[in-house]
Amino acid sequence: NLMSTVPYLGSDLVQWVWGGFAVSGVTLTRFFTFHFVLPFILAGLVGVHIMFLHESGSNNPLGVSCGQDKIPFHPYFITKDIMGVMAVGGLLMWVCLFNPDMLGDPEN
Repeated sequence: NLMSTVPYLGSDLVQWVWGGFAVSGVTLTRFFTFHFVLPFILAGLVGVHIMFLHESGSNNPLGVSCGQDKIPFHPYFITKDIMGVMAVGGLLMWVCLFNPDMLGDPEN
């Protein structure tokens, strides 16, 4: 846990976030809450990324028009992002559906 590396406050931060060091009711509840909410946070960040960065490009984050005719930036990168998400999602689905023990311990 990276919070435990904070000088002087690390152990207190860990106990405050996780509810202690024991794996019991409060700790599991907080873990499952973070585990459930994290994909929605990531989806929101992806949406913000697509809406703001891909509209103007990383070299023009404010979207200031310089008055030159340019090749459209937005469609290419949206397509590239969608293809990347589909590739990673397909790989994850393949692992989950065809070989679910590949990333885990088969003895457990």
